[in-house]
Amino acid sequence: MVHPVIYDDGGISGGTMERPALKQLLADIDRGMIDIVVVYKVDRLTRSLMDFAKIVDRFDARSVSFVSVTQAFNTTNSMGRLTLNVLLSFAQFEREVTGERIRDKIAQSKAKGMWMGGALPVGYDTPTDPLTRALVVNPKQAELVRHLFDRYLALGSVHALKHELDAAGEVTRVHTARSGSQRGGKPYGRGSLFHLLRNRVYVGDIVHGDKSFPGAHPPIIDPEVF
Repeated sequence: MVHPVIYDDGGISGGTMERPALKQLLADIDRGMIDIVVVYKVDRLTRSLMDFAKIVDRFDARSVSFVSVTQAFNTTNSMGRLTLNVLLSFAQFEREVTGERIRDKIAQSKAKGMWMGGALPVGYDTPTDPLTRALVVNPKQAELVRHLFDRYLALGSVHALKHELDAAGEVTRVHTARSGSQRGGKPYGRGSLFHLLRNRVYVGDIVHGDKSFPGAHPPIIDPEVF
């Protein structure tokens, strides 16, 4: 008697093997619990040709058959494998093209001065205008940023700045609400200070790779100070 089990990784890309249901399927195959794997389409199993080759090897090792409901494939003969590999090649190509389009869109948006996500720089809040995607200045954090720049200029080195901050018991401040409330973090690291002092976002730029573009957000630091 057949006892079908559904392995569903809904919402997770077929471009990765890091999917709970897929891992469970492969584990059950290794335990000899499965004779045949049925999918709606091949790319629901994986969209990576390399990953598919690994999965088929696991199938073969346990004499597990593979069937696609909407596509006629028989993985027990060479022609079926060839056809399947061709289909997966196109599926992988489609995924890579989609990734390229996303990267191009991000690059174009940054060239227009838009903030496209990532860790928010100290001194700014998340954009509120979906059209301009301009960072919003956080007044209290902006004061902190100006203070760090002023002390760096006065002391002349990041090492001296860190020493002064540590001696004063200063720690990083993590913004928790748009009202400006903050909570303490950890002691300043030289790496984080270097990054902050070199971040062109504070003069109103948006950085993409090795290029910078005029941002839609207001600057916190004057270019002369930066």
